[in-house]
Amino acid sequence: MTSPYATVQYGSLQDRAVLITGGASGLGQEMVKAYAAQGARVAFIDIDTEAGERTARDTGTAFHRCDLTDIAALRSTIATIEGKLGGIDVLINNAGKDDRHAVGDVDPDSWRRTLALNLDHQFFATQAVVPGMSARGGGSIIMLGSVSWMRGRPNMIGYTTAKAAINGMTRSLARELGEHNVRVNCIVPGAILTERQERLWLTPELNQSFIDLQALKFRLDATHVARMALFLGSDESSGCTGANFIVDAGLTQN
Repeated sequence: MTSPYATVQYGSLQDRAVLITGGASGLGQEMVKAYAAQGARVAFIDIDTEAGERTARDTGTAFHRCDLTDIAALRSTIATIEGKLGGIDVLINNAGKDDRHAVGDVDPDSWRRTLALNLDHQFFATQAVVPGMSARGGGSIIMLGSVSWMRGRPNMIGYTTAKAAINGMTRSLARELGEHNVRVNCIVPGAILTERQERLWLTPELNQSFIDLQALKFRLDATHVARMALFLGSDESSGCTGANFIVDAGLTQN
């Protein structure tokens, strides 16, 4: 089967050191595949040992198990990866979990955990790689947002709050880190067809509703997001920072 990433080769990604969080499944796994296909040296973090080892074996990449909500462990793991790769050129803060919950079901512990799963680690992973990137002359940091907060989607208030905060974080970090030639951008996916969505929520009616709302009349999958991630990690996006790159087939036009 032809790789979906065979049509474009980013020369600047050859041998580039890339770290992806949440890389064992879903969007993160697809980004691992995409960067590996470009000849990058890829390491990824995930809590799922079985899926992580399988993905590493299939792609020739390096898996490091870590609970991203444990910030001390995250910092230690990133330091280990930096040592093995000789630095990090591209960080993709992909990990997240879009659990559904009614407003009345949220308590302080579940609220903090939702933010820890979707927001906190994006900042602390960024903080951890900035000194090395600055010393190396620059780098690219890619956050993962969501159109869910732009559309005001119900039953996921913790998730949408975290994703909205990432928008502000991206803009502030881009301004602060720009003098070090560290670029910070955010990919904002729309309704992406993933195994998790199919397993937990997808119905024929929901599937059709996304297509009806989108300007482009096909379902997006993880490869559409991974292609944007390749562009933002490459030198072709060297003039881009502090921006949202929306990959939603025109969903937010409604």
